[in-house]
Amino acid sequence: MSAVLPRPSPRAFALIVLVFSACVLGLAPILVRLTETGPAAAGFWRFLFALPLLTLLAAREPRGLAARPSKWALIAGLFFALDLSFWHYGIVMTSVANATVLCNLTPVVVTLFGWFVLKEKPHRLFLVALALAMGGAFAMAAGADGGQGTNPVLGDIFSVSVALWYSGYFLAVKAARATSGAMQITFWATLVGTPLLLIVALALGETIIPASLGGWAACVAMGVMHVFGQGGVAWALGRLPASITAVTILVQPVVAGLLGWWIFHETLTPVQAVGGVLVLGAVVLAQRSAALKARTTG
Repeated sequence: MSAVLPRPSPRAFALIVLVFSACVLGLAPILVRLTETGPAAAGFWRFLFALPLLTLLAAREPRGLAARPSKWALIAGLFFALDLSFWHYGIVMTSVANATVLCNLTPVVVTLFGWFVLKEKPHRLFLVALALAMGGAFAMAAGADGGQGTNPVLGDIFSVSVALWYSGYFLAVKAARATSGAMQITFWATLVGTPLLLIVALALGETIIPASLGGWAACVAMGVMHVFGQGGVAWALGRLPASITAVTILVQPVVAGLLGWWIFHETLTPVQAVGGVLVLGAVVLAQRSAALKARTTG
């Protein structure tokens, strides 16, 4: 008889889903470069192609799409449209690793907000993990070749600004999860963001239509990636603290950096490799800190 493997705990399963979602989202900067459109236009197609599948999945959740959307879900859509607009320009202007890492300063913003506004004091080990994660993130950014991208300095600035928008998205989704399902929130946030991204693309005179079937395929792939990536993150936010989620999702730039090295032959320096290892170590420490905090408060 074969041994029966024990089922993971609900928290462990949520972590597995989160890590998988972060890996899926690591495809985003690669696909943006393959869309053959402008940066904001790539975000528009990402949202538009995600909506049909999101509609089906959201309709299967309790109350479906009949209930009025949460105000937090709509606010999340606004923040995410700003996030993608700035981030996609950052991807074009700087390296894949830089753009992905710098926008993921989100854990600092989310942790500080939770600490000082929500009065959720983090465990000391989590602060160590956060410092380690930021050190790894900066190592990955500093170790990259500064000549990559069309305007590395401006691209880095845009990418840093994304941390504020993404933090707003995280906190809005966390608030919305109190009353709504993950796919419902992702659907409404995506629906709000779709016209906003199109307006940005048109206002900046971007190329809207991909030039080849390969470009269209990249746009469709971004839509699928959005559903399973952001949908998974929204689901995990209903079961994990926002600060822990924000640190764990730093797996995303590690994946993006490896894919940028493999597909676009971007330089992956030893410093960047060390940074990636530090980020992964920080994720493990963050999860350990959450377990210790639950044990001391339980």
